[in-house]
Amino acid sequence: MHDFEHHLLAVNGIQLSLYSTGPADGRPVWLLHGFPECWYSWHQQAQALARAGYRVLIPEMRGYGQSSAPAEPEAYALLTLCADIQAAMDHLGHDHVCVIGHDWGAPVAWHLALLEPQRVRVLGAMSVPFGGRPKRPAIDIMREANAGRFNYILYFQEPGVAEAELDANIERSLRLLLSDLGDALLREKPADSRMLDELDADPALPAWCDEAEFAIYRRTLANGFRGPLNWYRNFARNWQDTESLAGRQIEQPTLFLVGEQDPVARLEAYTLKRMAELVPRLEQHRLGNCGHWLQSEQPARVNALLADFLDRHYPGTKTPG
Repeated sequence: MHDFEHHLLAVNGIQLSLYSTGPADGRPVWLLHGFPECWYSWHQQAQALARAGYRVLIPEMRGYGQSSAPAEPEAYALLTLCADIQAAMDHLGHDHVCVIGHDWGAPVAWHLALLEPQRVRVLGAMSVPFGGRPKRPAIDIMREANAGRFNYILYFQEPGVAEAELDANIERSLRLLLSDLGDALLREKPADSRMLDELDADPALPAWCDEAEFAIYRRTLANGFRGPLNWYRNFARNWQDTESLAGRQIEQPTLFLVGEQDPVARLEAYTLKRMAELVPRLEQHRLGNCGHWLQSEQPARVNALLADFLDRHYPGTKTPG
């Protein structure tokens, strides 16, 4: 069992909470969590990577836990989220890194690879594929495709609306999102519905999450869902900000993992099919009998795939080149 060190870094105008483990001179591996996760979702990967000689860094992303949570949606623009991690890497003197992201952490990882091709030597992403910059903002496409029916991302757009529902009972909301994500995201209903209506009033935890682990998730959201929801409110801004990255490929060796039962994979089916065109050094695996929270649902399988990939492309016992 590896102990985790905790740091509070003043970077990019915020306080960034950062957990780390592994030898101080190990090659850095950054693990970026998604919505509504916490740093501890990576603990089994972190311990395996630390045993293999890597220095593992797991931030509480902006809006979560002890990291700053600005009120303004624009404070969560994608390139700002990337800048948090870039500034933390600068602070720690990391010139060569591996970055791995899950869920919303994946778009941050994808874009760090585009922005920092010399620093980000190896890339991993889980659940959310890379589709490049669309010809127009994705939120406009979503509005057209979901006219008259509920879509959770559209539901998240108006500040205060989703917060009112999710914050009314944070524990129930979080339990439902961890245990019944498919119903929460994909249940067919009218556009003016709420997200968690008609779902279990007293949901059980999923098999992979015990009460002690859930308590860490719960503490991460002690201040409510506003900060995490603000990540979803910048699709138009992100599209504008990334104009210079249009048409760029991900050139690093890249591992992509997705659960066969992941509802996000259903939503991203088209992007999954064309991702190899944009990521020429891609290795991808679909994990059977696995949903969205794959690093928690199947940690042994995920750890084995990471170990094999990193052994070939970023061995922990060698000096960074």
